[in-house]
Amino acid sequence: MQSFEVIGRWLMLLGIGLVVVGGIFWLMGRLPALQNLPGTIKIERDGFTCIFPLAASILLSVLLTVVLNIIARLGSR
Repeated sequence: MQSFEVIGRWLMLLGIGLVVVGGIFWLMGRLPALQNLPGTIKIERDGFTCIFPLAASILLSVLLTVVLNIIARLGSR
């Protein structure tokens, strides 16, 4: 069984990662330009609205992939 220090370190890193991802989503909600990108699927019915930001999701995926690859390359040195 791993020591509590290792488990604590992983929990801290997970928490920091969740804060970063939450901050990104919070900023995306505040930027109106990201809500009106081409590729955003918006379905409106009586009393129901569903918005799926396809282009913003792809943009976020590419951005996170680049950032995580940079972190992984710096961490392996």
